[in-house]
Amino acid sequence: MKAAIDPISGACHCGGVRLTATLTDGLRSARRCTCSYCRMRGAIAVSADLDGINITQGSELLTVYQFNTNTAKHYFCSRCGIYTHHQRRSNPKQYAVNVACLEGMSPFDFQEVPVYDGTRHTADGFPLTRTGTLIFRAAEVTSGAS
Repeated sequence: MKAAIDPISGACHCGGVRLTATLTDGLRSARRCTCSYCRMRGAIAVSADLDGINITQGSELLTVYQFNTNTAKHYFCSRCGIYTHHQRRSNPKQYAVNVACLEGMSPFDFQEVPVYDGTRHTADGFPLTRTGTLIFRAAEVTSGAS
């Protein structure tokens, strides 16, 4: 897997929102979180600095969702509902970008993704804690009946 992708294009499902992202740590920062929102969203996210995201089309379609402390800003397309990125609570100087929105990328490109405890958040004084690993194992394809 590539470590750095600089910059990479992305879009929501309907293509109404388009962006380019310069990833802070390439794909090495891929992760999941256990907070209530991330558990339901299920996305794998990678990091970009605030100036590393450029919305090239459809900024008027982006809707923001905030909850709890209202620090993180979760952006999604108001037309198709796909989460594209969010400004992190753990590091408000960074965005997390949904890898599924990045050109040529899929969450299934990652065999293992670290999962971090978002219920005991670092912004609340808790240490960054890895709670597990999300593992994708492709099914073996058989050639049919003999």
